[in-house]
Amino acid sequence: MTDAMTTTQTAPTLHLVDASLYVFRAWHSIPDEFHDADGWPTNAVHGFARFLLELLERERPQHIAVAFDEALDSCFRNTLYPAYKANRDPAPPELKRQFAWCKALCQALGLATLAHGDYEADDLIGSAAHRARGAGFRNVIVSADKDLSQLLHQHDEQYDYAKRERWSADGVKARHGVHAHQIADYLALTGDAVDNIPGVTGIGPKSAAVLLAHFGSLDALLARIDEVPYLRLRGAATLATRLREQRDAALLWRQLTTIALDAPLPEGDFRRATGDADELAALAEWVKFGPMTRKRLAGAAGS
Repeated sequence: MTDAMTTTQTAPTLHLVDASLYVFRAWHSIPDEFHDADGWPTNAVHGFARFLLELLERERPQHIAVAFDEALDSCFRNTLYPAYKANRDPAPPELKRQFAWCKALCQALGLATLAHGDYEADDLIGSAAHRARGAGFRNVIVSADKDLSQLLHQHDEQYDYAKRERWSADGVKARHGVHAHQIADYLALTGDAVDNIPGVTGIGPKSAAVLLAHFGSLDALLARIDEVPYLRLRGAATLATRLREQRDAALLWRQLTTIALDAPLPEGDFRRATGDADELAALAEWVKFGPMTRKRLAGAAGS
């Protein structure tokens, strides 16, 4: 047995859940046929509860934190670049209300919840992973988001729950074309349309991967732009010109794509606590969970 395998099997594990991804998936995939006592839709709450219960029953985590996005237009990145995520429509009131219910559900189950007005869920996950790693934990990041792959260290895992796929830092290159520690640089070069980050003009995924394979990092690439025209890369001379012209922009994009590791966090190691049966019962009644879901919630709360 290798040292890496031994560490993976013996180190305590912190599960870090990207809640927003699963709330949005439920919102878009489940028909609007569930409603709370006031008549507001609860389809996202029902879908998120199903996901969360399955995760808890399968993984049986002893340490877990669930991160929510509250910095949808107030994140520190908006100060750096006001157009950050400006292409996204604001969440409708029906969805915002359900996010609050999903957060309340996690808290009633005894799960730590992370949210902050200046930091996104990715930053809270990154900061929690960084702190936990220093305390001897390995991290399992429950999300399909490629941005979060930059957080993976030797013994960590990322878990795409919907596809039941897991990968380590060593598996990132096969999925995304670059190593885990190059993800932020890669996104700075290619841009990220989802977050309204333009990237460097003319650099797509293939050319970004070639550049990072050769230079190792964005900093090294920018320091050695004179070498770019001599690479076996289509349009290399033009790419060199654009990198010179857009050097400052590329560094700004890298600030936006780099996940923060210093976001404020609550104290503790996110050990799973006993849930609040009364709170769960009241919430289940209000959002009209069925008897099977209520039974499973009761079981999860007592874990």
